[in-house]
Amino acid sequence: MRPDEHPEIRQLSLFKNIAETSFAYLMRGAYLQTFPPKVDLILEGENCDFLYIVVEGGVELFSSWNGRSTTMSVVRPLSTFILAAAVKDAACLMSARTLKKTRLILLPAVDVRRVLETDVAFSHAVITELAECYRGLVTNTKNIKMRSSFERLAHYLLRRLAESNSECIVTLEIEKRQLASYLGMTPENLSRSIKKLEAHGVKTNGTQFEITDVDDLRKLVKPGHVIGEFKSSAQG
Repeated sequence: MRPDEHPEIRQLSLFKNIAETSFAYLMRGAYLQTFPPKVDLILEGENCDFLYIVVEGGVELFSSWNGRSTTMSVVRPLSTFILAAAVKDAACLMSARTLKKTRLILLPAVDVRRVLETDVAFSHAVITELAECYRGLVTNTKNIKMRSSFERLAHYLLRRLAESNSECIVTLEIEKRQLASYLGMTPENLSRSIKKLEAHGVKTNGTQFEITDVDDLRKLVKPGHVIGEFKSSAQG
């Protein structure tokens, strides 16, 4: 990586407070690469050699077993993925592939573990990020198990709207079959849920959803901090 590319990465919560020597040590072996869409980056079961940071684009984390495949998560900028495997020097539990043209930073996992042992601020940041990932996993599991497929779709759209810069438009970054997999439903159930949302002010056009009545959707979903709260779109 070139030195002029470092400041953007320095702003990630994982690296913001670590010592300059620790950051330089991590950056000395870092790679910045651009990948085209649908490139496999990681295969589950393989050893973790790098910690990945998404700078631009998007990455799908997925798992396959016995002829079945499911979308686990979508990683957007600026975020890391496969942190737990990098810390534990363990096999990856998920595969990863690019959704579109994507810029990634690859940090050697061995360097990550070395700095983890020597830099207290970095250790604290790693613990915090892993804790947030764990809580996100619990929340997502509760969302799948305790909400109907229709409610899960509504919650997903509200969450994506809160993360966007739009007041009413959500554009899917993944195919609808991948969205159905992520939400724990069949493509047929997703189609029925999309149709049902029309009565709650949601208009669809291909991969784009227009939400005309956010309050109505929130009443339907009943978000809460123990099952999936999100900021309002006004707060970003």
